[in-house]
Amino acid sequence: MNTPTFTFDDAQKLIIAKFIHEMPFNQLLGLEVLCFDKTQIKLVFNNKPELIGNFEQQILHGGVIASVLDVASGLVCIGNVLNRMTSFSKEALRKRLSTIGTIDLNINYLHPGRGKKFIASGKIIRTGNKISVARAELHNEENKHIATGIATYLVG
Repeated sequence: MNTPTFTFDDAQKLIIAKFIHEMPFNQLLGLEVLCFDKTQIKLVFNNKPELIGNFEQQILHGGVIASVLDVASGLVCIGNVLNRMTSFSKEALRKRLSTIGTIDLNINYLHPGRGKKFIASGKIIRTGNKISVARAELHNEENKHIATGIATYLVG
């Protein structure tokens, strides 16, 4: 019996559903996708009390910043994996996604996480059959560069 194949758009919708709308921690972050294609991603989220790490200064917790950069760089690596797949079923996609994971994440905190809204962007630096490296950045609504992350992922 033939298993129906997914298009890139179908796979992209499934990934957004799983990683953005169904993961409890990502729901807490309030992430929304602005742009997600084969080479880049942009996520947006609003500041809220649950994300504050310094109540006196009202700045984002460093772990929130790292988590958002991990999600952005991870999703752009997944988009790149999808781009390289020629055809896949829903089950094959789920199996492939279950093997992708963060190997290393390095964050440079450049400015305090002040703002009402934040935008995270991610781009692929290099990808291979087993390992991908991505760069992610976090800016506030005034385009202040809050942090940069470089991450390595197991993708194959």
